[in-house]
Amino acid sequence: MSEISTRLIHHPYRPPVGFDAVAPGVHKASTVIFPNVHALRTQEWADKSGYTYGLHGTPTTFTLEERIASLEGGRYCVLAPSGLSAVSLVDMAFLKQGDELLIPDNAYGPNKAFARVELAAWGITHRYYDAQNPADLASKIGPCTRLVWLEAPGSITLEFPDLPALVAVVQQANSANTGERSILTALDNTWGAGIAFNAFELGVNISMQALTKYPSGGADVLMGSVVTRDHALHQQLLMTHMRLGLGVSGNDAELVLRGLNTVGLRYTAQDAATRDLAVWMQAQPGVVQVLHPALPGSPGHGAWRRDARGAACLFSAVFDERFQQSQIDGFCDRLRLFKLGWSWAGPISLCAPYHVASIRSHGWPHKGGLVRFAIGLEAVDDLRADLAQALVLLNP
Repeated sequence: MSEISTRLIHHPYRPPVGFDAVAPGVHKASTVIFPNVHALRTQEWADKSGYTYGLHGTPTTFTLEERIASLEGGRYCVLAPSGLSAVSLVDMAFLKQGDELLIPDNAYGPNKAFARVELAAWGITHRYYDAQNPADLASKIGPCTRLVWLEAPGSITLEFPDLPALVAVVQQANSANTGERSILTALDNTWGAGIAFNAFELGVNISMQALTKYPSGGADVLMGSVVTRDHALHQQLLMTHMRLGLGVSGNDAELVLRGLNTVGLRYTAQDAATRDLAVWMQAQPGVVQVLHPALPGSPGHGAWRRDARGAACLFSAVFDERFQQSQIDGFCDRLRLFKLGWSWAGPISLCAPYHVASIRSHGWPHKGGLVRFAIGLEAVDDLRADLAQALVLLNP
């Protein structure tokens, strides 16, 4: 090997084994090197006993999958490039032409949009149900229903559903079903993050979350996960995941692994700060209602108190209908510590105004505008002062 390029590429040095550190190693690969032809032909990746190609897993992504499965109280995990891609993975793994999907009316908007456009184009129908009314779900389940999405709490308006009751409706339908395929339940557990409650103990088949939020915690990485306890469901997910070519980078996995070390501390701190500010906001002039599962009077508070231990970093304020949308927008613009932006569970507090009636089919009882707040890691007194100075615009 006389040429420098060949000598460098095929350099014989290998570092000694046995190195260990707090942070897991970051392995980045498309090509995986095999020691011989037999290994190339027989190495297995689906059970995490070996490595075959970077897309199918590295020590870094396998480590993250195992830790997320533990966080959720499950056994198996697959990673996706975003929370939305995790949602679509579940749909594509378990639905086929002629099937029906049921989605809460208050679910994450892009979940509904994927059903409305892509799934509909593939011959998969969908309907929305009222997640606060198990009887409504029961009335919507039909012979073609194959998957029921759950979300706790609802997106933006934060109604907390009676998850055991909704799961029981599906289980009862399965008991009466004489066909070969059962109806599955899949929960968007991004808000709970595996900390507020254990989805599997409440009877859910599949738990999905956007690791973009709490597990990352830095507002700097996109990723999703799908966790199960059932080996057959996991294998179906895993093979669909493989055929779709879904993968996450080693650097992104590193960021989520680092965030997991503090997820419990951050969840607790942001939960406490959010409850403090939600109670304060509820007492302010011009605020009709604050929506937050831990507040008595917020929809689903009883179910939350029975089934959950935490309440995350979100609350929404409904304003008096006398305020024009331009005034509410001005209130948001006047905030200084709260920044305008999507997502949540990062270090910085966020807000965003919504027109809820335009994105719900089951009706919305309020006529006033709504602003969703995501509480970060700033001091509560500073955030309260920021809200107070902005509210002056509405209540001079």
